[in-house]
Amino acid sequence: MEQSALTQLLTELTATWENEVVEFKQAGNDYSTDDIGKYFSALANEANLRGVDAGWLVFGVNNRSRTVVGTDYRREAEHLHQLKMQITQNAEPRISFRDIHELAHAHGRVLLFEIPAAPQGIPIAWKGHYYARAGESLTSLSLDKQDGIRQQTLAQDWSAQVVADATLADLDETAVRKARESFAAKYANRLSLDDVLDWPLASFLDRARVTQEGRVTRAALLLLGNAESAYRLSPHPAQLTWSLEGPERAYEHFGPPFLLNSTRLYQRIRNIQLRILPQDQLVPVEIPKYDQRVVLEALHNCIAHQDYRRNGRVVVVEQPDKLIFENEGDFFEGLPEDYIQNTRPPRRYRNPFLAQAMAELNMIDTMGYGIHDMYRGQARRYFPMPDYDLSEPGAVRMTIYGGVMDLAYSRLLIQKTDLPLMDVLALDRVQKKLAIPDDAAGRLRKAGLIEGRKPNYFVSASVADATASKADYIRTRAQDDEFYAKLLTDYLEKFGKASRGEINKLLLGKLSDALNDTQKDNKVANLLTNLRRKGRIHNTGSRGHPVWRLAE
Repeated sequence: MEQSALTQLLTELTATWENEVVEFKQAGNDYSTDDIGKYFSALANEANLRGVDAGWLVFGVNNRSRTVVGTDYRREAEHLHQLKMQITQNAEPRISFRDIHELAHAHGRVLLFEIPAAPQGIPIAWKGHYYARAGESLTSLSLDKQDGIRQQTLAQDWSAQVVADATLADLDETAVRKARESFAAKYANRLSLDDVLDWPLASFLDRARVTQEGRVTRAALLLLGNAESAYRLSPHPAQLTWSLEGPERAYEHFGPPFLLNSTRLYQRIRNIQLRILPQDQLVPVEIPKYDQRVVLEALHNCIAHQDYRRNGRVVVVEQPDKLIFENEGDFFEGLPEDYIQNTRPPRRYRNPFLAQAMAELNMIDTMGYGIHDMYRGQARRYFPMPDYDLSEPGAVRMTIYGGVMDLAYSRLLIQKTDLPLMDVLALDRVQKKLAIPDDAAGRLRKAGLIEGRKPNYFVSASVADATASKADYIRTRAQDDEFYAKLLTDYLEKFGKASRGEINKLLLGKLSDALNDTQKDNKVANLLTNLRRKGRIHNTGSRGHPVWRLAE
């Protein structure tokens, strides 16, 4: 926000003075983070109840004279913005300031903390306690106000409905034990596992927001229900489906309890170790094909945002080089790109009761920030960024890649681990042959990260040393051939055999764009010939229709 806009905002806030959604403090450098957290909870809850978009905590204004006096609170920018993470760690659900604005006022420095309103149906707590305002005073959020927030979506929330005739006996004992462990881990700074294990079952489930006053909800059956009780959710199929596509085909359905079976589905995915050879190095980097945290974040997002009223399944399709996650219902609250930069918490959830229960059980680590974490996770592993497909009405598809798309892109990320996420996203679009804004192209070109002319940009193949000698180039090219050979032999080891068409599908897209189609085809042919001559593979088909296998 521009300084002029901040000045106008401050004028408007001081004109109305303190009320339930605005708080002014002079605030020295040692102002208590715990007190800030309490105001965060109170102002978020009050903003929700009053139907406004945000509450404001303002430092540097005398709360008696209404004049700017300035504040010394955390003058270092990095230290100031660390406060966002500190709030996230102790707020429930885990959200933080929308932004921290710094105004250079004529009478001193002013900080304006923008606090998003609590999401519909979900009050905000600080260290387990709910806060509110009574005029200018800080107080506890009354039970009436808590109920007022929770009932905002209760009638429309499919997951919050109590299941007739269901009892605590319909819950899986192993899942309940895991739920207690996950809840204790989430609140390890305040609770021990022994304490949580000692709680009566009904008390624990209510505190974990899974049941309502001891009554079993649809969310409880989804997350903790035993397999035999899934019929109580009929006609809504409570299923996760894993489907394997490629030379081999298989599938498996997983019912409740999703707290356990989401991990069992992940274990069906073929997660081998891959090797990437960095520029001008002899030792490859080994990484798993998929990161368990990224996969489970994606799967848990599907569970949390599935529109169960559409009577569909959550589906995970495993292809040789990627995973595709599918769930029913349009993307809820905005667009995926709104969340990539970790700047926007969602105001609403399709299934707020289920989402809050999953957060309490540590299935969703940071509500609203899972997309950002998945993108960061892929960047840390040097792989392409996830892709969202919203082209089909009433459905969301997300792709997570399990391999190298452009070797230059992966090598660049290995070498430049400090690239801003914004630049990684732009480089990812370049490797996928998608357009990028002119300002991003100018920034990447100036840094030597891309080459070519608009719109045919490509990731620079040599970021380590633009003046590499021919000998270095030849050595690097030989390493590239070994990389492709490894991809092929790993494929044959996994699937047993491959036709030339399957090998082309595996390798052609990963070859340099500097090669034309004929050169790419010749490179694959030469690779097969070299591996055959070395005795590593052999053709069990004919010359016209080869079938390649690993040599005995």
